[in-house]
Amino acid sequence: MINLIERDVFLLKVRNALCFVLFLPVFTLAACSGGGDASTTQKLQASVQDNWNSYKEQYGVPSGGLALYIEYPRGNYFVSTGLAATVDKDTHFRIASNTKTFTAAAVMLLHQQGKLNIDDSIVSNIPGTAEPYLPNTAPYAIPRKSDIKIRDLLSHTAGVWDITNEPAISNECLRAEYRGKIYPDYIMYEKGDPNHQFTLDELIQVVTDCQIKSFVPGTNYQYSNTGYTILAKIIERVSGQTYDTFVSQNLLVTNGLSSTTIPMLATDRAIPAPYCDGFVFEGGVFKSWNEDNMSPTVAEGNMISTLADLTQWIRKLIKGEAGINAANVELMKTPSAYSTSYGLGILNGGGLGYGHNGAHNGFTSLMLYNPADDVSVVIYSNVMDNTNFPKEQAMLKKVAQDAKSILGY
Repeated sequence: MINLIERDVFLLKVRNALCFVLFLPVFTLAACSGGGDASTTQKLQASVQDNWNSYKEQYGVPSGGLALYIEYPRGNYFVSTGLAATVDKDTHFRIASNTKTFTAAAVMLLHQQGKLNIDDSIVSNIPGTAEPYLPNTAPYAIPRKSDIKIRDLLSHTAGVWDITNEPAISNECLRAEYRGKIYPDYIMYEKGDPNHQFTLDELIQVVTDCQIKSFVPGTNYQYSNTGYTILAKIIERVSGQTYDTFVSQNLLVTNGLSSTTIPMLATDRAIPAPYCDGFVFEGGVFKSWNEDNMSPTVAEGNMISTLADLTQWIRKLIKGEAGINAANVELMKTPSAYSTSYGLGILNGGGLGYGHNGAHNGFTSLMLYNPADDVSVVIYSNVMDNTNFPKEQAMLKKVAQDAKSILGY
């Protein structure tokens, strides 16, 4: 479903002037680690290559490739196609909306500790304090605020308008300058400020200023990055720490995710080395996209990681070993009444298990772990096909399914 896919891809027609066309030579890599054998590696390699070549041919993608890392009870495998020979399971890439699993886990950890209650309204006071979850000030007078529960934000059932994907269409918008436009794009590219430091307060206030809303909270489902922006603010107010500090100390460090980072500053544009080159394909033009301002996407899509780290993360999270106990993980896995597959920051991928997916300029990815067979699959393409990204996501799912089939699942 398209609304389960990360949709935080900025309007590329504005950005074209900032990027240049770059075609890299294509390398094909087959690698094996852990308990893997050469025959299985060859089969996985051929499957990944065939799927990617078929996609490229169908949609006219000129270059780029795929990387797959799979862990199962008898070992693990890494294979890739179309990427530089240096790319491996420890190569960094932008994980986009897979970030939401960390944000949701942070909220559930605070819930588990009794520091918040996911069934509280966001106008309620933080437990044990006289302070509300969100400031009781004019900039935070978002529509239907008193009806929104923290659980609704986690499950995308809050009706919060997604300002990073949808234009500010309300005629009531107090700031006429960006009425009918996507706010981050307007600031960075129409106003010519690509290094603008976006803040949580600023992004949330756009919803207030325009009084934009989707539906009555708790009555429908609509994917909203901005709902996770609000969750970041709640995490900060409840914990007394910045979002990146809380997530790093309580989820990254404690789970040994030393290759995962949380860029918050507009000037923190680069992917840490070693990294995979990322590209955007749109309108027949193929562009390099390695640097970006991630400050508009904090908590909903700003993190950077590796295949190895994400495999460890999603496996430990779903098994109840990442600091979130089994009962709360079960809450995260359970879809709301208005979605067949999305719970509290966790996507149910059917036979592939539980996790999330992501798409941001440069990369499209999928991260899943199935506790029933103890198999985890993390995969990414280093091409964000802006025209066909729902189909690109479907291709990644097929690659994962084919890989599990080769391993006998």
